[in-house]
Amino acid sequence: MIVIEYFINFGKYIPALLKGARLTMIIALGGVALAVVIGVVLCIFAISGIRILQRIANFYITMVRGIPLMILALFLYFGVIKNSLNLVASAILILSINASAYMAEIFRAGIQAIDPGQMEAARSLGLGYFRTMQKIILPQAFKIMIPSLMNQFISSLKDTAILSAISVNELTMTAKVIIARNYKAFELYSYAAIMYLVIIAVLTYLSKIVERKLSYDKR
Repeated sequence: MIVIEYFINFGKYIPALLKGARLTMIIALGGVALAVVIGVVLCIFAISGIRILQRIANFYITMVRGIPLMILALFLYFGVIKNSLNLVASAILILSINASAYMAEIFRAGIQAIDPGQMEAARSLGLGYFRTMQKIILPQAFKIMIPSLMNQFISSLKDTAILSAISVNELTMTAKVIIARNYKAFELYSYAAIMYLVIIAVLTYLSKIVERKLSYDKR
């Protein structure tokens, strides 16, 4: 009876939890997309050979990676952007700032895996540094980076749970709101955990398919 009641209640709460899961995916997708843009810029700064740009990139990466996401979220939302953006936009921005530091390192590793001779050859033909990066280096490096980017997306999706600290109504916060009404913490958190597991299992499966395809293409 207890097991049957557990699953009946799951069906009862699933519409609200799915709504929270949808917002979780929107925040994760938006945050990672923006993080890719910031990460590329930081990576180019870091490997540019221009000292001031390298220092800016290193400072940003070190600072962001050294601060726990919850502290970063609370500081940025309540201290900087609370009155400038709505909750969802704030959540996307906070997530992107956190993820971009890791993205920058992924891009750097991918670019440095490309033969340096290609950069030298392009420069000798008259292409500028940024043009060479855009047209020759980044397209090749991107294939190498895809598995790491997928892993970072999965990590960022799980990180959205921390954004409940600023009351973003994503999956974890949705569960908290329901718990405040019925005090069924075990059930609601287990339902949320199941939904996270399903989403991440699907993403992991897709990531493995991409990795296999890339490995096949390299043969």
